[in-house]
Amino acid sequence: MDDLRILILAAGKSTRMKSKTAKVLHQVGGCTLLEYVLRAARRLSTDVSVVVGHQADKVKALLPEETFIDQQEQLGIGHAAMMARESFSGYTGDLLVLPGDAPLIRPETIHEFVRFHRGGGFKASVLTAEVSNPFGYGRIVRGRDQELQRIVEHRDASPDVLKISEINSSIYVFHAPSLFEGLSKLRNQNAQSEFYLTDVIGILANQHQKVGAFKASNDEEILGINTRQELAAIDRVIRRRKCESLMSAGVSIIDPESTFIDEDVEIGADTVVYPSVQIQGRTSIAEDVTIRSFSRITNSRIGAGTVVLEGCIIVDSTIGEQVSVGPYTHLRSNTVLADTVKVGNFVEIKNSSLGKGTKSMHLTYLGDAAIGRNVNIGAGTITCNYDGVQKHPTVIEDEVFIGSDSQLIAPVKIGKGAYVAAGSSISDNVPPEALAIARGRQSVKEGWARRRKKKES
Repeated sequence: MDDLRILILAAGKSTRMKSKTAKVLHQVGGCTLLEYVLRAARRLSTDVSVVVGHQADKVKALLPEETFIDQQEQLGIGHAAMMARESFSGYTGDLLVLPGDAPLIRPETIHEFVRFHRGGGFKASVLTAEVSNPFGYGRIVRGRDQELQRIVEHRDASPDVLKISEINSSIYVFHAPSLFEGLSKLRNQNAQSEFYLTDVIGILANQHQKVGAFKASNDEEILGINTRQELAAIDRVIRRRKCESLMSAGVSIIDPESTFIDEDVEIGADTVVYPSVQIQGRTSIAEDVTIRSFSRITNSRIGAGTVVLEGCIIVDSTIGEQVSVGPYTHLRSNTVLADTVKVGNFVEIKNSSLGKGTKSMHLTYLGDAAIGRNVNIGAGTITCNYDGVQKHPTVIEDEVFIGSDSQLIAPVKIGKGAYVAAGSSISDNVPPEALAIARGRQSVKEGWARRRKKKES
């Protein structure tokens, strides 16, 4: 929107949440509260500033590209706005003030709110909502003509004011000079000895300046977070919205209530997600993928037509097309599976790549390995990549056959087309198309068991 600057207030603690973590750094739907507010703000303006205080260093580290204003001592929301005076010196346009803990607010609602403010010629406007349970929220007090008179914080409200169900969202638009003039008159004579931004509304109204109140059509959007219960409730709302959005785009989610999909996840049409699945971070899943129950996928890419069976954990990995994973496979960081790879029961892979058509179906650990095309990894195979001091690589070239219960002691290379006999411990390189056997020769002693039993008796 033209000539609109935005100030996000994100300096507070998590006192009522009983948390060491700053409130705005708590997560819902896979993102911090502050990130949701910033995304909405960025849809409206490129000029966004964030007031930070408690754990400011952590907030700045999370969002290094933002413009920050420091509030060294937290003396209330009004005091936080005071800290922005210098940053907005000389600015005579509209300043939108947003709380950093309102992740459900939509840009469309804010756009309507700003248009209301400008259309009414107000010096300040407040976004409000009617709610069934207004406990904890500031109440909107209107005059006989329904014009906004003041906002009363819950802890300072009289019994009559507490009966009011219209609440303050803590989202405002101010004519910037009027805001800072009002802030200069603030006093902290209240239950918390804090400077309330809401008192600026009363100051402006008492000066007979026009103050508007715009009621949101959906009270869910303006909900802030003060408790762990509220955090969980809003997390459910965001995850429900995400599932509904994906289903509208052609994704089948069998049970949205038990499916947890983060906000930044992308999923293609005709993918089927079964109950009790978690898809986290910036995961990207193509079309026609099947993800079975009890799997967790984090920050990974999955190609079209792939099947992830039950109970798989996939983290920071890239999976090609028409791959079969699981059940109970663990793909750790920097795992790359090419097209048509198959990995199965209780296979763990880390920092390794498997070429097209390669199979590892049972009870195997592959770490720091570069594995070629059409390789067969037998059950119980281990790449022994760690010598107690550092990691070493294993290279398995195309079309190799690794027999069951083999140990490949890195650094080691198995040449193209070679065979490793079952039960071998390979510590030297194997040439292409060779057969490597590294195990003791079998010895059979006839009658040994019978003689032992006779001796024991």
